[in-house]
Amino acid sequence: MKNLFIIACLFVSTSFLAQSEWGDVNKNKLTMKEIAPVWPGCEADNSAKRDACFDQKLTQHIIKNFKYPATEYKNNVQGKVVVEFIINEKGMVDVKNVTGGNAGLQAEAKRNIMAIPKMKPGLLGGKPRAIKYTVPFNFKTGK
Repeated sequence: MKNLFIIACLFVSTSFLAQSEWGDVNKNKLTMKEIAPVWPGCEADNSAKRDACFDQKLTQHIIKNFKYPATEYKNNVQGKVVVEFIINEKGMVDVKNVTGGNAGLQAEAKRNIMAIPKMKPGLLGGKPRAIKYTVPFNFKTGK
């Protein structure tokens, strides 16, 4: 009887912990939590730390890999470019849309985003899921 009680307690606590990461059941309504992709090196134990690390690593990546196209810089071409992309079910970047600026600025913004490393994909209900992101690039020459 004592062993059965211990097993029941373990089952209940395991179910509770699994639901807190993936979703919640409240009044017979299932709410699933979307878990963001995990950037390499951001394997923290809670989702808030992973998300903050993802944001930090994405910002660092964009700054480190940013190159103003030489022709556009020389001709003082400035503008805002918005890149819409997903991290797919395999953890790879897939650019969906690039808007704003001119073709040279768009190509640079797309190149920067395509250089994002492969990562653990996002999850919904414990299954891999594509997660959409939108990143703006502000190109200013300062001239």
